[in-house]
Amino acid sequence: MKLSPVIVFLLFLQFLSAQIQDKVDFVHAKVLIEPTPSENRINGSVVYQFDVIEDVSSVYLDAVNLEFSSVFLDDAKIDYDYNGRKITIKKKLERGGNHTLKLEYVAKPKQTVYFLGWDDGVRNNEQVWTQGQGKYTSHWLPSFDDMTEKVEFDLDIILKQDYTVIANGKLVKKDMLPDSKGYLWQFDMEKRMSSYLVGFAIGDYNKKTVESSSGIPIELYYEPTDSTKVEPTYRYSKHIFDFLETEIGVPYPWQTYKQVPVQDFLYAGMENTTCTIFSNQYVIDSIAFVDKNYVNVNAHEMAHHWFGDLVTETSSEHHWLHEGFATFYAYLAEKDIFGDDYFYWHLLETAKALQRFSGDDGGEALRNPNAGSLTFYEKGAWALVMLRDRVGEEAFQRGVQNYLNKYAFKNVTIPNFMEELEKVSNTDLDDFEKLWLQNPDFPYEIVVSFLKQKNASIKTYFELKNKIVDQPEKTEAILKRAWKRLKSNQLKENLVLDYGDKLSAEFLSDIIKSEALKVIQAVILSQNKIQVELQTTVEGLLNDKSYTTIEAALYRLWTDFPRNRSKYLNETDGIIGFPNKNIRLLWLTLALVTPEYNPNSKALYFDELSGYTGSEHHFETRLIAFQYLKSIGGFTDTVLKNLVESCSHHVWHFKKSAREILNAFLQSEGNTARIKSLYPLLSQQEKQYLEKTLGE
Repeated sequence: MKLSPVIVFLLFLQFLSAQIQDKVDFVHAKVLIEPTPSENRINGSVVYQFDVIEDVSSVYLDAVNLEFSSVFLDDAKIDYDYNGRKITIKKKLERGGNHTLKLEYVAKPKQTVYFLGWDDGVRNNEQVWTQGQGKYTSHWLPSFDDMTEKVEFDLDIILKQDYTVIANGKLVKKDMLPDSKGYLWQFDMEKRMSSYLVGFAIGDYNKKTVESSSGIPIELYYEPTDSTKVEPTYRYSKHIFDFLETEIGVPYPWQTYKQVPVQDFLYAGMENTTCTIFSNQYVIDSIAFVDKNYVNVNAHEMAHHWFGDLVTETSSEHHWLHEGFATFYAYLAEKDIFGDDYFYWHLLETAKALQRFSGDDGGEALRNPNAGSLTFYEKGAWALVMLRDRVGEEAFQRGVQNYLNKYAFKNVTIPNFMEELEKVSNTDLDDFEKLWLQNPDFPYEIVVSFLKQKNASIKTYFELKNKIVDQPEKTEAILKRAWKRLKSNQLKENLVLDYGDKLSAEFLSDIIKSEALKVIQAVILSQNKIQVELQTTVEGLLNDKSYTTIEAALYRLWTDFPRNRSKYLNETDGIIGFPNKNIRLLWLTLALVTPEYNPNSKALYFDELSGYTGSEHHFETRLIAFQYLKSIGGFTDTVLKNLVESCSHHVWHFKKSAREILNAFLQSEGNTARIKSLYPLLSQQEKQYLEKTLGE
């Protein structure tokens, strides 16, 4: 492809800029920020110390939509150029010089810093938190979108409100400022890291501190109302930390570790150095632990503190070195906690997902910088499983240790890692790289063969499936003959999920009465319609120790046995379920559409259900409420206003779902007029979105 002279010139300028910046090493940053949450504003200043490696004529920082009031180089005010994305200081600096650069600014970030609950009138629901994954910290702090610039960031945070402030590094001081100006929180980082890992969180938190076997303090934060959920939420945290230090064989490289749950987080969790921020949907009770717990996310984000935080990719082409490794070590931690069966059956589940994803069009190579999460996480973990098996556990561990120690606090590429593995194993791994890193297809048959060799229950699973394929009319007979000799609950669970709708009521009843919780759960999840002979047995599942089972049983029983609907609703009234309120939302919907059930309470039920669409609730709760209200035609003006507001939410997949629901609503006659009647109640941003949606 031939490029125009203009493009060539622009690329040349970009190349020069990158080269100039490489001649400067930013070493330390002293950051002071003062958030004003009610105005979504941050007043800030940062003092950088940097060394000049070779003569330069300018230096720059990434800074997105900031307002600079002053810039000082070596304590002298200096002019600068700013284009809304980069601030450039043009000054000839000689090799070997040490300099300071101070910038004072105001940030009003539209992303990266999220101010939640400060305008809804609900006290103690306020939070501020950051998510700078990739290159977004520059939206609130002049910094470096390039991950290869590693700096020691020490944060001072002033907050007028007496809320807890959590940030990277060790808290060295909290002072009350004079004249009611608030509180100063000071945090110290001892070592350097990439800008995208700088983060902080503010809210009403208490904490519990435990200590790793190596003496690292592990701070576990929680909201005061969640005190009874601390143990199930953070169950195994110390165990995971100790396991990772031992398994990786390199000591945890930072001075402290913190975990903070926040509302409406964009992802499951984020490994800000020493300060993991994660979704409060993982703040759970002991019943929820069975079906949805924090263990995997906990281990994943912790593992990132070696793979991503200590050694950092040079570019997204090498993203396997972050997500594949964190996923792999999280699986090893779960194996240590829950056993071999749990580990290998989960690998089979991810292999099936990767096979479906590959399909006829093929999948994605791990070296593809634009690959998706399934590739980087799950295919990446599989690559390490197979690499470890190929070179042996001892050589694999030594290779990982050499890699981490050699490149600690530096940036890395996949060849850097592979070179260390080839050295310790004395093995040419070119064929491994071609199959696992460069090949877009997922080698499903190879990994299934591997799993059959490693796990007897998976071997039995495929043997039974082959028998059933040959004699589908004998499915139950084949399973009954094998059942008593099957020892693995994972095997039984998967067989029931696959064939439960083809089994007799007698066989299913025996399973419910005698098997483990997850096998019992598989029975109700596998049923398209409950057989009459199984009714009484399934009714007992309304008291199960699993929210997933209760939800499925309630819906299935309510649907299949309409004469007993009031009975089922009475038995499950008051059960909330997971943090997203899955059972309560289902219950309210069923209560509303059961005419004979508490007719005098319908208005209260509707108010509660529609109230869950409000912005004070988690987006998962809101989405379920919107979907149920849509199904029963319950879109009042208040619900519609909340739906329009959701169309601009910061969580993209919730925003997408809300927009789809709104677009479907607008297809019905008269609904456009209903939406337009809400205009006086909407913000300017919401009006603009509606006008665009309506083509006006």
